[in-house]
Amino acid sequence: MTNAFVLTSQNVFEYLVRQALCTDKEVAPIQIEPKFAKNFNLLLTWQDGRKLFVKQERCNLREKTRREFLNEWLLHEFFQRFPKLNSIRSLLPEIIHVDAEHAIAVFNYLSSYRDLAEFHTKGNLFPTAIASSLGATLAIIHRATWNHQEYRDFFFQNQENLPIYKAFASIHRLERIEPEVFGLVPADSLKFFALYQRYDSLGKAIAELTSAMIPCCLTHNDLKLNNILLQNDWEQLLSKSEPSKNSIIRLIDWEHCGWGNPAFDLGMLIASYLQIWLNSLVISPAIELETSLANALIPLAQLQPSLAALAEAYFDNFPEIVESRPDFLRRVVQCSGLALIQHILAALQYRKTFGNTGICMLQVAKSLLCRPEQSISIIFGTAESALTAIAVK
Repeated sequence: MTNAFVLTSQNVFEYLVRQALCTDKEVAPIQIEPKFAKNFNLLLTWQDGRKLFVKQERCNLREKTRREFLNEWLLHEFFQRFPKLNSIRSLLPEIIHVDAEHAIAVFNYLSSYRDLAEFHTKGNLFPTAIASSLGATLAIIHRATWNHQEYRDFFFQNQENLPIYKAFASIHRLERIEPEVFGLVPADSLKFFALYQRYDSLGKAIAELTSAMIPCCLTHNDLKLNNILLQNDWEQLLSKSEPSKNSIIRLIDWEHCGWGNPAFDLGMLIASYLQIWLNSLVISPAIELETSLANALIPLAQLQPSLAALAEAYFDNFPEIVESRPDFLRRVVQCSGLALIQHILAALQYRKTFGNTGICMLQVAKSLLCRPEQSISIIFGTAESALTAIAVK
């Protein structure tokens, strides 16, 4: 699909009028603000406070788009088809229009929310109440759609390709590195390939995990902290006598959603927290890896209470998953390792770098994938039985 129409700050209001999202009698927005990301994004603000977020997927070098916005609209249609799921719609973005021909999506802008990744990293604050709400939110979505044949059929019938996790697809390609690749990729990529292929156990663990990832519910499939919004007044909402703890969280950017495995969503979210720790390492050739991991500027111990609260809230709201799959938490930990490798691959693709931080991240990923049982207490700061106690009662 190509974009014959290219959205700009100058033509966006006229476009919205043509799509009946505004009327030509309305005053034009008082502010049109670009928001920089992988897509072309514009935030439009009107005098009365109304805000719309408009984004267009730009063409790649082959003058094609990936049609990612169609999944956002598919999710909108999913909730239209099954109104009994309306209770979880408030946990997602408010999409109001998709133009498949021109790869444009329009959303009601959630001005009372902020980016959770920014909240955590700006102040180095990790309240367990936020993590609990996040774990509960994800569990509610997974549980509401878990093992429903009619929901599964909807995604199977309406998606051209069932979701294949980017992490799995990218890493499978690492098992088949052809000689000609060595003349096409930067030296840092070669360092990563050499280190990755040195560990036979890593490839075997990923292959075994792949075979265990049985799709069973609606999944986000790209659940990073910067795809999560937090209510600005979250503390006031949680302080109410009967707080609606899930209302403080929204999960956005559902471009990769589909019928998948919940362990991948939870694992990717945990990996996003682990990246805060790993990106704060003080690394030097003179410092051993174990010393760097222990002396991070944001130590793992600072994140462990939130990671434990996240997992406990998830199992508290979705106890059936542990009853059905006793190895679920171990799979989650393995998926966290997989997500860390995906992050390394993204850095190689966009920044062409694989330095000491990447090497440390790969070592941690290997431990998570190859020794998940032992990694549980290290990551969460508590035993598996404590995290899943509520679920197995």
